[in-house]
Amino acid sequence: MADIDHYKAKLNAQLDEWKADLDKLKAKADGKSADAKKEMNESIDALEAKLAQGRSKLEELKGASSEAFESLKEGANSAWDNIKDAFDKAKSKF
Repeated sequence: MADIDHYKAKLNAQLDEWKADLDKLKAKADGKSADAKKEMNESIDALEAKLAQGRSKLEELKGASSEAFESLKEGANSAWDNIKDAFDKAKSKF
């Protein structure tokens, strides 16, 4: 059970880190020209949707039994990889 709690805490910490990264991108967008700001805001909207998906996956995991946890963990890992890639691309682009 401790492993499950550790895994959930790790995912929650990562979501918090991505939220902070998103806030930094929002601040950066404020200083850009209208066209650049529009492009950044589109990326920010997409990242916010990804964060919402991540939070949803985490909530699924929090409510899962020990038996169901392992199968849900695979889906969460896949979602996390997807979110990480999106954030990495956005951070390198902007």
